[in-house]
Amino acid sequence: MDVLNHTFRTQWKYGREVLGPSGAPGAYDEKAVDSPFVFRHGGRYHMMHVGFDGIGYQTSIAHSDDLLHWEKDAPLFRREELSGWDAGGIAGVWILRENSLQGPPALKQWDGKYWMVYHSYPDAGYEAGPACIGLAYTQDETLRNWTRLEQPVLRWQDGAGWERGGLYKGCLVEHEGRLYLFYNAKDGDRWLWHEQIGLAVSDDMTHWTRLSDRPVVVNGDGWDCAFCADPCVVQYGGEWLMFYYGYDGRHAQEGLARSTDLYRWEKLSAPILCNGEPGSIDELHAHKPSVFEEDGCLYHFYCAVRPSAPGDRAVNPDPTQSDLDAGEYRCITVASSEPFCSAR
Repeated sequence: MDVLNHTFRTQWKYGREVLGPSGAPGAYDEKAVDSPFVFRHGGRYHMMHVGFDGIGYQTSIAHSDDLLHWEKDAPLFRREELSGWDAGGIAGVWILRENSLQGPPALKQWDGKYWMVYHSYPDAGYEAGPACIGLAYTQDETLRNWTRLEQPVLRWQDGAGWERGGLYKGCLVEHEGRLYLFYNAKDGDRWLWHEQIGLAVSDDMTHWTRLSDRPVVVNGDGWDCAFCADPCVVQYGGEWLMFYYGYDGRHAQEGLARSTDLYRWEKLSAPILCNGEPGSIDELHAHKPSVFEEDGCLYHFYCAVRPSAPGDRAVNPDPTQSDLDAGEYRCITVASSEPFCSAR
């Protein structure tokens, strides 16, 4: 396990944001950006991400030619145009992609369509109320026009006790004709709740069955004792890897689990990407992974969080940190297995 830990450790941090909040009043990303999902499509890199405007999450895609300089596009699902169970806003977190960790993270289709996983909260505010998970699809190669399924595919009401606080990030994998939807859920709404990772399966993308009433990745005793969250599942050789983040009530850090069958998972004992030193961009949290390898270099995009500081163009509320009266600064950055002076 120590060898595996070393293999996937991205020790070179870029050290500054690659995508940050705008601070512009009324913009989808006024307060924060979060949950990167990086992929390659149409000859360019793209980063789906969510923005928070003080009311709820909305989804956008940014574009880049070098992985470090990104240009944002307009939101995909404008809140004022939504109706139904997800009218409060859509947090798009994953699009069905090729499974291999090695090589550019290209999208793939199911039934002739691209498929997006998202979740939506019922109330206004920062992750307010228990969320459900939905799916959207498109045949549009620009990835601008999506059709949402009318109902959520996973509801917290149908889950076991560890899911009753709501559902979070989904990760969609297709393997040998079967679909696997990994997700994390929380057990309540009183801080400090617990989050763990579950699995549902499907043969048709619309009807989903939970693997069991228990999570497949559970809280440990140390750095991930409170949260095991935001799965990023990829294939490496003859096994599967799950990048995820753990949280102990103080700091969020990235970890790794492995499996041979997608059902049974073994966690590494220590984080593979830790939060930073005081004053760093990820002083509080380094979490929510999007990981791929290209040209022999491993890229690990993640959400970085530090305490807010005078002069910040945006301040995100953090109701879980009572000692941070000024809030937090939440952005997206990247770490690599090679120094950035020699990376692309």
